[in-house]
Amino acid sequence: MSRLKDTMAAEAQAVNDHLDSLMPTSGDPEDRVVEAMRYASLDGGKRLRPFLVLQSAGLFSVARTCALNVAAAIEMVHCYSLVHDDLPAMDNDDLRRGRPTTHRAYDEATAILAGDALLTKAFEVLALGGTHADPAVRSDLVLELALASGGRGMVGGQMIDLMAERGLLDGVQDVAAITRMHTMKTGRLISFSTIAGAILGKAPRPLRHALAAYAHDLGLAFQIADDLLDVEGSTATLGKTAGKDQAAGKSTFVSLLGLDRAREQARALSEQAVGHLDVFDEKADLLREVARFVVEREN
Repeated sequence: MSRLKDTMAAEAQAVNDHLDSLMPTSGDPEDRVVEAMRYASLDGGKRLRPFLVLQSAGLFSVARTCALNVAAAIEMVHCYSLVHDDLPAMDNDDLRRGRPTTHRAYDEATAILAGDALLTKAFEVLALGGTHADPAVRSDLVLELALASGGRGMVGGQMIDLMAERGLLDGVQDVAAITRMHTMKTGRLISFSTIAGAILGKAPRPLRHALAAYAHDLGLAFQIADDLLDVEGSTATLGKTAGKDQAAGKSTFVSLLGLDRAREQARALSEQAVGHLDVFDEKADLLREVARFVVEREN
């Protein structure tokens, strides 16, 4: 596990440096939104999604510069979603990654625009010739990220989550309903991150499907671990407000299954995810370690 943590730290720095280079300031009036974009996306987070891009790209010997562009793009989308999720109209949070949320550090209007700009910048980066020489590959990346991010993906999952929190859904919020919601809200971006390397490498469909199956189980394990941390973690450790889901009375894997069953389910999903990587032999060892890391992490 120490090898994984060291590699993740090194790759997080590489992604940070690449993000920095993609969002320069120029001294123009609009730099305020660029500064807010940088505040929201630089120097923070585990960079799990970019790490999955870089590791999956490595399976197919994809050029480093191409993989870093896609890794930066997915992190921009992830950070945009956090900026908007933290807004008063959504989760109304004051703390993210151990410091004030973007709307607290700037203001609500600037935070909204920064999120908008991060989202659109991600697609700009994917469309760059440096992301891949083949326009069809770049188009595939744009399509897959749009599907993962939009109304039938992350945004749709967030809508379901908000409706459930506000009592606007009919029927019982059972495990199946929560699983569907989190597969959209969290899992779709994790899935894109994991298959991106296969898209870049023009991998055969069976290998792409194996990575997609791995990502599905990894995403659910990650979310269950998040629910556990919301109950068992501290604000200082998490870098965000702990206990919010429980205080809001939200249906989570923990509230539905209990702590012990939720923990068992997360571990089972982690091992199931690992099983999907058999086709890659030892080349996927770090991806196997990631599947175990997500259920053992403390933040």
